[in-house]
Amino acid sequence: MNENRKITVIGAGLAGCEAASVIASFGIEVDLYEMKPVRKSPAHKSDMFAELVCSNSLRAASITNAVGLLKEELRRLGSLIMEAADKAEVPAGGALAVDRDEFSGFITDKIRNNPLIHIISEEVQTIPENGLVIIATGPLTDGALYDYIMRLTGNRDLHFFDAAAPIVSAESIDMNKAFRQSRYGKGGNDYINCPMNEKEYKAFYNALITAEKASVHGFDKINVFEGCMPIEVMASRGEDTMRFGPLKPVGLTDPRTGKEPYACLQLRQDDRASSMYNLVGFQTRLKFPEQKRVFGMIPGLENAEYLRYGVMHRNTYIDSPRLLGPDYSMREHPDIYFAGQITGVEGYIESAASGFMAGLYAALKVLGISLDTELDDRTVIGAMARYVSDPSVTKFVPMNANFGIVAQMPGRFKGKTAKQDKNSAIAERSLAIVDEFSGIISKIKI
Repeated sequence: MNENRKITVIGAGLAGCEAASVIASFGIEVDLYEMKPVRKSPAHKSDMFAELVCSNSLRAASITNAVGLLKEELRRLGSLIMEAADKAEVPAGGALAVDRDEFSGFITDKIRNNPLIHIISEEVQTIPENGLVIIATGPLTDGALYDYIMRLTGNRDLHFFDAAAPIVSAESIDMNKAFRQSRYGKGGNDYINCPMNEKEYKAFYNALITAEKASVHGFDKINVFEGCMPIEVMASRGEDTMRFGPLKPVGLTDPRTGKEPYACLQLRQDDRASSMYNLVGFQTRLKFPEQKRVFGMIPGLENAEYLRYGVMHRNTYIDSPRLLGPDYSMREHPDIYFAGQITGVEGYIESAASGFMAGLYAALKVLGISLDTELDDRTVIGAMARYVSDPSVTKFVPMNANFGIVAQMPGRFKGKTAKQDKNSAIAERSLAIVDEFSGIISKIKI
């Protein structure tokens, strides 16, 4: 058992508050550092904890959607964030949306009134050398703490204005139009190819260069790096620029025509289960509806399901697969944990889930308890932890919760309701595992 029965949590966002709450539920004291109200980032306006700086939507409510299932997993695990969300819910159709002030106010009151949580209102410059620490400072980490983390992680793991291409589900790609093939036959049929004729390409090009872009603060003031150039910026350099870049058709033969396409988009497998495919070279800052509309003009992607839309924004995150284990602790510094968006999870609920896991495993470490069971990749919360700690991931980018990273169900699902039936089966399996796990940890709590 760790003799120091206190854990330090840095940052009182969703991840930090969730971590502090779960730690305290085991009877362990928490020093929770939060720089507000002494200092606020440009994105924050309120003095309250767990402030929602963007939308008030926590996205889909149904458990047949990955983020909906993640929310239900957290509910059953006793999540403070989900307790607040359910109490602050406002009508939003099939989504869970909240009154943001009520939501943050509920969490702030719970944290401030917990006798085991000691709030320290100051900006942290360095990490305490003794005891366990959870860093949950978010994607806008800066200043001396940023510099400290850079040194701690190897001086190359924090990124700015990162670009990420969209990821679509494999089953949503129309293989009547797309085909499998590697360029020049090298590597077997590793890529899915979406061919375009001249008319289709020019229509796509014209739509792309006139599409509405998302606002990215500071983006227009910096140089665009060639390796992460948004596809719309590349298109603006000339009608044929993309055909000499990510849409080059050379080395490919469309089996339906026996000829080289006029242009061709390649999709690369993005997970071991072959359920997710990345649009190669399609980093973008188009607005999400525009991505669906414009990229849907490419043959084979008309009805694509986007597991992650492309993004380009200032987003600070560490190279988690190289640095972290599935409990969110550092491999080389096991008393230091990370949680929230700085780990590369994207989204409010995903951040809270990482905070829950970091807080849970830090608490168990203090108590000297090793569990025989775990939340593995058959659950969404466990699959996220596996994704951010998978050392085989060499080009790591942030990702929302999605079924592409969850262990697939055995057997085949057929018919018009196949996808719904499969997702329902995944949810049923997941919640059974979560319920069993919750029962185990409830016996350890105070």
